[in-house]
Parts: sequence; structure tokens; C-alpha cells
Amino acid sequence: RKEEELDSKDAIILHQFSRPTNGVPSLSPFCLKMETYLRMADLPYQNYFDGKLSPQGKMPWIEYNHKKVSGTEFIIDFLEEKLGVNLNKHLGPHERAVSRAVTKMVEEHLYWTLAYCQWVENLHETQKMVSLFGPFSDLLKWILCHLTKGIVKREMYGHGIGRFSEEEMYTLMEKDMRTLAGLLGDKKYIMGPNVSTVDATVFGHLAQAMWTLPGTRPERLIKGELINLAMYCERIRRKFWPEWHHDDDNTLYESEESSEASKTYSPLQDFSFYSRTETFDEEGNSISQTPDTDYTGHSLFDSDVDMDDYRDHEQCK
Repeated sequence: RKEEELDSKDAIILHQFSRPTNGVPSLSPFCLKMETYLRMADLPYQNYFDGKLSPQGKMPWIEYNHKKVSGTEFIIDFLEEKLGVNLNKHLGPHERAVSRAVTKMVEEHLYWTLAYCQWVENLHETQKMVSLFGPFSDLLKWILCHLTKGIVKREMYGHGIGRFSEEEMYTLMEKDMRTLAGLLGDKKYIMGPNVSTVDATVFGHLAQAMWTLPGTRPERLIKGELINLAMYCERIRRKFWPEWHHDDDNTLYESEESSEASKTYSPLQDFSFYSRTETFDEEGNSISQTPDTDYTGHSLFDSDVDMDDYRDHEQCK
């Protein structure tokens, strides 16, 4: 395939895997993390689904002013230095340390158990979500998914977590998810009332359990006992991904105050530039109406709702 020359002058070009077929932006927690971060930081960007890995063999990666940067942590550091953005400016030294510790727990531990569920145990369902087109698309998807399965199992074994039994791995996964639920509590975001970089990380991973692993233990856990994590995912999705709509949306997370406008969605954008400018102000100085706010600007999915009502509802189910 002939490569297209990209002009990344003063533009963030985000290279990532193609959109899956089930309406979720990405089956990769790191791609979803990176794109969510760009939206949280209100940085205009352009997606490029070329499937080409970075020189380090990583995905996602960006180009900016013809410089290539890979690895989500290095990408965020690069953007903070070049563009002056900082989602963590409101955090103190202790909170920054906790934020990094949580990030590493999610990316270096929870990630592998979710990857096992996605690419080994639940491979048949994942294969249906992979986006490939053409006369041999079914065969290519089968080959791609089974190759990925082998890679995931081999890398998990090298990591060490893959040397445990399936039940032991899920025990570790449950401990990580319960830790996140306990840390979040009834707060709006992981570190408090304002969004920070760790929220992009946590959301990118928990979204896989919420919307890409139907019928699995992670999904049952997040939509059952750990309902505050499900509400957290919905809160971020509706605030930063207003065009992302899932056919299996659960009315448990809806508010009676939700307007009909909140149920109007447009398809996920592929190659066009995206910018959230002026959609909201985190400090509350200038708030416009978005799909997750009412006419007062108050979020319909903030964590000040009565959690007991949701637990009672879940028990009735």
C-alpha cells in the first residue's frame, strides 16, 4: 500500500488501530487512553488509522511538527512540554505520587488480566468486533485474532502473571478493580472533583470491561458489585465522548433529568479533526450545555447522586 505523506506541522496526528465494529472507539486501552487524554486536555488532533506501528513497535503514537513520539507516558510528557498543557496542575506532591502508583498498577498489572480475558478467554466475541473489510475479511480476522492470542499468552508468561492459573489471574484482576473502586469511592474522578491524567488511564482500561467483554467476569463485576466504577465510566464517556453511543446502554446509569438531546448521537469520527473547545470549563467559569449537563450546567452524572439507590436497584435486578 502506498504510504501517504502526512503534514504534521502544528497538528497532532494520532496513529492508532482502526475503530471496532461495536461502536467502542478502540479495543486497545492505550489507544483509548491517549485519545481520551487529548479530549480532556482539549487538544485538536487528527486520527490516522494506518495500522503502522511506531519505530519502537508501539501503538498508539503521534506526530507533531514532524517529530514522532510513542508510548503514552512519553507522548503526554511531550505535549505538556511543547503545548503547555497539564491536567495534574491541581494535584499536590502526594496526590501526584498516588496518581502514578495507580497508573502503574493499571497499566502493568490490571492490563494483562483484561488482555487475557479479551484475547484468550473471550476471543470469539473479540473477533466479531475487529474491523476488517474485503473478500477474505473473515479469514484475516481469524488469523489476526489467533496471532494476537499467541502473542498475549507469550508476553503474559514473560511478564510472570501468565504463569498462574486462570482462576488466580482473575483473583488478581478482582483485587485491582476493588482497589480502584475503593480509591474512587463517591468522588467524581479518581483524584477528586477535577479530571487528571490518571482518569484517562483508568477509563481506557475499565471501558474494555464495560463495553468489550460481554458476559465475562470483569463485566459482571463492574456492572454489579462495583457499580461506582460503571458510573465513573459513563460519566467520562458522556462528558468527553458525546458522539459515542452503545446499543446496549444500560438505563441504570440514566438520570430522570436527562433531556432528549442527551440521546442524540453522531457517529464516531475517523479522519476529521476533533476539538472540544468551549464545550465545558472544568473550573466552572464558562459552561455551555453538553449531553451530560442540564440547563444549569450541572452534570447529570456527577457522583453526588445517591449511591444507595443504585445499589438497591441492582439488588432488585
